[in-house]
Amino acid sequence: MKSVKLAVSAAALIAASASVAAAQEQVQVAGSSTVLPYATIVAEAFAENTEFQAPVVEGGGSSAGLKQFCEGVGGNTIDVANASRQIKSSEVETCAANGVANIIEVQFGYDGIVFASDINGPDFVLTPADVFGALAAEVVVDGEVTANPATNWSDVNPDLPEQAIMAFIPGTKHGTREVFEEKVLLAGCEETGAMEAFAEANGGDEDAAEAACMSVRTDGASVDIDGDYTETLARIASNPNGVGVFGLSFYENNTDKLKVATINGVTPTVDSVASGEYPVSRPLFFYVKKDHIGVVPGLKEYAEFFVSDAMAGPGGPLAEYGLVPDPQLADVQATVADEATIQ
Repeated sequence: MKSVKLAVSAAALIAASASVAAAQEQVQVAGSSTVLPYATIVAEAFAENTEFQAPVVEGGGSSAGLKQFCEGVGGNTIDVANASRQIKSSEVETCAANGVANIIEVQFGYDGIVFASDINGPDFVLTPADVFGALAAEVVVDGEVTANPATNWSDVNPDLPEQAIMAFIPGTKHGTREVFEEKVLLAGCEETGAMEAFAEANGGDEDAAEAACMSVRTDGASVDIDGDYTETLARIASNPNGVGVFGLSFYENNTDKLKVATINGVTPTVDSVASGEYPVSRPLFFYVKKDHIGVVPGLKEYAEFFVSDAMAGPGGPLAEYGLVPDPQLADVQATVADEATIQ
């Protein structure tokens, strides 16, 4: 019976591949809003410098893109998912259950997550503990877990501006949100000792404590932004007291409008992210559906073009836009050339 099932699966895959060829003449890409501008730059250059049509590149967020990617193999499924975080094991399992068993993971560089405010506003010298104290749903006051009472940044740290707390943070579908939660809120929670108090309040449950650390207030001081960074920028333009979370590349393309905060005394720059000195940075990825290579015109060629020295290397157009090139770019290029899949 097992061999019959395998035979049916193989036949289904062949049929699906045929439908891809019939339905798709362009590479289909979706996912992270952070990766979106990089992928768009590559897609345009790819069409100008090769015989292939420009890939269709859409946003939607890392989780949404990976969900589309994992829907199956064949027509009406995307070929590439962009992500500002690594694919989760649960997503790999979903992919496999839907027949997407051969996934090529491509880490093409790094981006920093920054806190920025209106160019004419005060300076923000932040730590993860400050951000946690300002934005967490619950904090610890006099040893007791309580709803966050802070109204001004100076309530959290007297060295911060006496300005109402108003933060615009990425919505839950963005990979940036996960990095923000884990590298800022969770780190700040641990720094302040709140993690221990949350664990004690939850009967020693560490998972519950982590969830409490990463829960943001819902009283209006923190606002989820489900759109891209341009929406966050627009919110700050209409509310100069706002502080937004952005990718480094977006900030660097809007330095005439935004003033960036330091984190732990480090200013986010390409150099400080590449060296690891800046504490809030993350790798950027795209995922390729190997079963579509050789079926969808230009798919492998697009992936190879994306990670070429000319595009993703130092001095290339992606670096000029704000990407921090991967120091191991040659290894990344080999992964794509060899069509090496994740295990």
